Amino acid sequence: MPYYRVVGEVPRKRHVQFHRPDGGLYAEELMGEEGFSSDSSLLYHRHAPTAIIKSEGVDDTAGAAELRPNHPLQPRAYRTQDLPVGGDLVTGRQVLAGNADVRICFAAATGPSELYRDSAGDEVVYVQTGAARLETTYGALDVAEGDYAVIPTGTIHRWIPQGDEQLRALVIEARGHIRPPKRYLSQYGQFLEHAPYCERDLRGPSEPLLAEGTEVPVLVRTRGGLTRLTYAHHPFDVVGWDGYLYPYVFNINDFEPIVKRTHAPPPVHQTFEGPNFVICSFCPRPLDFHEDAVPIPYNHHNVDSDEFMFYVGGDYTARKGSGIGVGSVSLHPAGFTHGPQPGAVEASVQALKEGHTTTSEMAVMIDTFRPLDLGPAATRCEDPEYAWTWARG
Repeated sequence: MPYYRVVGEVPRKRHVQFHRPDGGLYAEELMGEEGFSSDSSLLYHRHAPTAIIKSEGVDDTAGAAELRPNHPLQPRAYRTQDLPVGGDLVTGRQVLAGNADVRICFAAATGPSELYRDSAGDEVVYVQTGAARLETTYGALDVAEGDYAVIPTGTIHRWIPQGDEQLRALVIEARGHIRPPKRYLSQYGQFLEHAPYCERDLRGPSEPLLAEGTEVPVLVRTRGGLTRLTYAHHPFDVVGWDGYLYPYVFNINDFEPIVKRTHAPPPVHQTFEGPNFVICSFCPRPLDFHEDAVPIPYNHHNVDSDEFMFYVGGDYTARKGSGIGVGSVSLHPAGFTHGPQPGAVEASVQALKEGHTTTSEMAVMIDTFRPLDLGPAATRCEDPEYAWTWARG
């Protein structure tokens, strides 16, 4: 995280005696990245966070899901709205795509998850519809439609759906850390003036949870699979913490689009960066305003990456007639040139002449710098005709 926070009770100095009301000592837990050479937070527990009393292997159906290459090579489209509904936001994940750096899943959750810790990497959960309470060791966060929830590696948490609307979410599991792009930050970590969002747009935990309980199971993911560890005491017994490392929420509607007189390339939409991938937010914005502008994307070929686009709202004019709609995913692999549907360029120029000066499109894009393999959920909801839509002028 780019800035310091303190929540709850902490002593004046780090690593000094901090006494409980009964005279005993609170137990420290230092959560740190990159061998404690990067961001960290120091948490104070009522009980020892190390006390486990049981360890059991867990069948990992989703984690063991077989990925297959995108072969024969072609652009693909999927309808997440056709995937099964049920389960929770952890064990109910359905794998769409992945590689050695990242796994992309979709979940349509109907119930609360158990306590969960991803020790293989950070996670970003984008909430398409519905709402949930995200409870963590650091405190609770309320999330709803349009929110990105960024959860650091090793954070124990659980998802509890709220309200009547279906909780549908895209889950991005990294094999490393996910952060704001470096070019948005000063050398000391402050968001710069040219960044499309800033610290005021980020929501972090504001108070401890202070749950009690004994013999509490926690599902733990490592690169070796899933294990269920049973802790002697509830891990949400933290009375206070401080540092730069914690879960936070950023809403896509707080992203401030960067515009040019002519069409700008995808890096202007970048929101986060992970190991060998980026996450971008396509948001409503003014259309290009050069007098001869073509206000939709040009045909393009990103020779070093695959493009995974999740369409979450608005009218995606450039893809009109392709079958793409809200809830759809398009996958445009390296090795394939893609762009607007036939006739879309001319239609956009005419619309600009008629006074249509803004776009309502909303999408979350993940560009990976290693090829994405296809998961079983992708096979279940694929549109087999999508690849040929550019040939239908």
